[in-house]
Amino acid sequence: MIVLLISLALVAGTVVFAIFAGKKKNSTGKLPVIPTALAVIFAIALCIVPMSIHIVETGEIAVVKHMGEARAVKTAGMHFDLWITEQYDYYDAKVQNVEITTQAYSSDAQTMDIAMTLQFQISTEKAIEIAKQYGNLDALESRIEAIAVEKTKSVLSSYKAMDIISDRASMSPRVEDAIIGAITDEYFVNVSTVVLTNIDFSTAFEKAVEEKMIAEQKKLQAEYENEMKIAAAEAEAKAAIQKAEGAAQAELIAAEAQRDAQVELARAEAISIQLKSVEIARALGFNIIESEGVNEDGIAVIEYTIDFAGKSEEEIALITDYIKYMEYLAKWDGKLPTVMNGDGASIMIPVDPEA
Repeated sequence: MIVLLISLALVAGTVVFAIFAGKKKNSTGKLPVIPTALAVIFAIALCIVPMSIHIVETGEIAVVKHMGEARAVKTAGMHFDLWITEQYDYYDAKVQNVEITTQAYSSDAQTMDIAMTLQFQISTEKAIEIAKQYGNLDALESRIEAIAVEKTKSVLSSYKAMDIISDRASMSPRVEDAIIGAITDEYFVNVSTVVLTNIDFSTAFEKAVEEKMIAEQKKLQAEYENEMKIAAAEAEAKAAIQKAEGAAQAELIAAEAQRDAQVELARAEAISIQLKSVEIARALGFNIIESEGVNEDGIAVIEYTIDFAGKSEEEIALITDYIKYMEYLAKWDGKLPTVMNGDGASIMIPVDPEA
């Protein structure tokens, strides 16, 4: 805009000067020399000045070439350099977004259509080096794009197609590391981001993968259902075992209770028989000696001793035969009462603690 205004001002000045000079013609009909020279100067300035004013926009830099040699870098603003000797090459200093598409192959020779986004920004302090080595920013961008394609193919070619599909999320960081590592300082840019936006395999391969995944899903479902059946069977078996164990425990408790009752009954019968034997001995005229004591189980007992002194062999045999019979019936503690042959026999009767 400023250049346009200056140009218009110069044009207007030239026109005004030409009109004024035309009114001052001499008698010969020729223009005066000085006004004519000034008009020529104005015309030359009209051609040179506007073209020598350069505007560098925000987000840009300009590499100034003097007679074709890059010498300086200009930042945003208005600059005046004679256009005849100074040339301005404008570089975009903002972050560049490059969309790249290419084809690649997996290690098992499956074709992939790759789409990626690469973002980089030039090092503005290295703009002169960029101009000297690459000529312009477009050439540098083409070189970076070629490196990105090469490294992407190299990374993906080391993986099988199924591995790329199953681990797709990790492919982008691996490609990014490879590309950033390859774009060294000699390219004078900073690569900020590399993202694989899409990986497409052939239709036939995609269909095969889909069918395989469906088959695997069905297999997993069948395995899951089988596991659930096994778990249900195990739970049912466990419940049956617990039920059987409960029933067996109940039967055991009942059997123990019955056994204890039988033992108590046998004990009572044994005590009754022992008392009867003592009473029979007393009825037959045997002398009975009573004494209190404790048996080997720590139970309080009353010991009855039958005195055989002065008795005949027949009388003694009668009592001893009865005691032996009593011993077979004494099942309450599994032990036989103490029997002594000779001068007498002792019978121990447990004392009922509640009696």
